[in-house]
Amino acid sequence: MTHSRTDLVALLNDHGLSPSRALGQNFVVDANTVRRIARLAEVGPGDLVLEIGAGLGSLTLALVETGAEIIALEVDRYIEPVLRTVVEPHGVRVHLGDALKVNYEELLGGRPAIVVANLPYNVATPLVLSLLETQPLIKRMLVMVQKEVGERMAAKAGEDPYGAASLRLQYFADAKVVGKVGPSVFVPKPKVDSALVAIVRRPEVRISPELVSEERLFEVIRMAFGQRRKMLRRSLAEIVSSEAFANSGVDETRRPEELTIEEFAQLAAQP
Repeated sequence: MTHSRTDLVALLNDHGLSPSRALGQNFVVDANTVRRIARLAEVGPGDLVLEIGAGLGSLTLALVETGAEIIALEVDRYIEPVLRTVVEPHGVRVHLGDALKVNYEELLGGRPAIVVANLPYNVATPLVLSLLETQPLIKRMLVMVQKEVGERMAAKAGEDPYGAASLRLQYFADAKVVGKVGPSVFVPKPKVDSALVAIVRRPEVRISPELVSEERLFEVIRMAFGQRRKMLRRSLAEIVSSEAFANSGVDETRRPEELTIEEFAQLAAQP
C-alpha cells in the first residue's frame, strides 16, 4: 500500500510539485524503510499516532497498516491537498499547520500520543526539544533525522557528539539510536545518512527541581558548552566558585563533555 519511487515521482509530476529545499523535504520512496520505521515505532490498534511532516504519505500509509489511529500534520500548503487524496480514504485525519505553533491539546483531543516523523535538519532538534518541554501528551517519539543530529540527541558523557542539546533531551527523556537509513531511499537523495532515534519521555524530569532549578542547571550547562574546549574552572568562572567545585566533588580541570547531567546538577546546586 505504500508508495514506490515511481508512484511518488508521478504524484509530484501530476500536481506540478517539486520537493521544497526551504522546507528540507526529502520524501521516502522505499516500502521496506517505511515499514521498518512503523515497526520500530511499536504502534498498533488503540494507539494515537501523530505523524509530523507527512509529505505525500509514504510513511503515513505504512503507519495505517499497523492499525493505529493516525493524524498527519503537514506544513506545506501545496502538498497538503495531495496528501489528503492519498491518506484520507484510509481514515487518516490530515491537519495543515506548523509543528512549532500548532495547538496540540486541540489537535490530539487531549489524548496521549506517539510522534513518528521524518524531520528536516533545520527543525529537528528545536522541534523535539519543544515537544518535550511543552507537550506532556506526547509520551514517546520515533524520529528520522540527519545522522549527526540523531547521534547528538542520544549521546552520553564522553562521546564526541555530546553537548548541551544531548543534556537538554536527557533532562526530559531517554533517547537511543535504533537504526540507520541511507540516502538512496529518498527523493531527492540527500548527501548524508539518516538515523532513527527512539525517544521516551520520563515520568519525571531526570534532575529533581528540589536539588537545583531547571533554569540554574541549564545556565551552567550552556555556559560550559559555550567554551567546550576550556576547563570548567575557566568557562564557568563567572557563575561557579572554586568552593562550589570543591563542595560538589567535580574536578575543576575537567571539560564539559566529560560530565554527566547528574554531575552538572551537583555543581549547579552549590551556593
